[in-house]
Amino acid sequence: MTERIFYTDVCCHTFQATVLDCQPRKKKGYEVILDKTAFYPEGGGQPGDRGTLGGVHVTDTQERGEDILHLTDAPLEVGTQVTGTLDWNWRFSLMQNHSGEHIVSGILHRRTGANNVGFHMGNDAIIIDFDVELPPELLQEVEQEANEVVWKNLPVQVTYPTPEELETLDYRSKKALTGQVRIVTFPQTDTCACCGTHVVRTGEIGVIKILSVQKFKEGSRVEMLCGSRALTYLRDVFEQNHRISVALSAKPLKTADAVERLKADKEQTDYRLNGRNRPCSSRRQRRWPVSETCSCSRSPWPRTAFGSCRWRSWRPAADAAGCSPATTRKGTNMLSVRRRATCGRGSRP
Repeated sequence: MTERIFYTDVCCHTFQATVLDCQPRKKKGYEVILDKTAFYPEGGGQPGDRGTLGGVHVTDTQERGEDILHLTDAPLEVGTQVTGTLDWNWRFSLMQNHSGEHIVSGILHRRTGANNVGFHMGNDAIIIDFDVELPPELLQEVEQEANEVVWKNLPVQVTYPTPEELETLDYRSKKALTGQVRIVTFPQTDTCACCGTHVVRTGEIGVIKILSVQKFKEGSRVEMLCGSRALTYLRDVFEQNHRISVALSAKPLKTADAVERLKADKEQTDYRLNGRNRPCSSRRQRRWPVSETCSCSRSPWPRTAFGSCRWRSWRPAADAAGCSPATTRKGTNMLSVRRRATCGRGSRP
């Protein structure tokens, strides 16, 4: 059985341990078991820790029964003392995001009765699935309340209540639990059975940012980021918006308006160049039914094309099909030609 240092000292990122076993893996690398460890194994939606053991890289951490497996890229001699060092930036980011998920899930459960039925900490975002549909405007209020909990810098409490105490305790859990249950409490926000790692005080989370909410199965899927990962995301978004702002000569908070104006200008340009969607303003043109078409099978455009400004944009296609307006006396304006059009076969439409 591996002693789990992360439950007694979640901030421990350097420790001494003895190698109890080291076995090669089927594909590549080795599985190392220590007598104690600060490396948290993958579980409950939280990825495993990374770092080094005696200079050997630990690429992942898994749990097998009561033992914790450290997946390394080189073997370690059984019985030797090694120094374990966590990739603290990785671990602390996981602690920030896991704690932020507790706060958001707790607020949504209190306000709507929504149950967290799925949780995954991916590379791009934290994904949380709820069993009810959540409107986007509600998530804005939840995000505000969640960050207010962060700013209060409240202490996070971890307890192991007795079975009798557990029966009277109101807490969140995805399934019925037996034996010793670890309860994590965020004051005024959430009480939940959880075996993961969390910050010591809510202020360590830094910031909580909800990215999106969408319908998923019979409920909703929420994507969010916390702490350093949220800061990196917001920094990238700011950089993208800054580049758009410079390109369009618009203030940072006016880029959306600038893009709308650019789209409108493009539509006007297309209108002038192609004559598409041109409003019918000619009295003479309005008398001609737009639905009428040339009797020639090679002329799919309306008859009005021959007597309107549309003719200029359609003329190349008309010439290719062998249809063109008949010429009258010299000097006659093309726009004045009405139905005096002949098809390429010499018949009147």
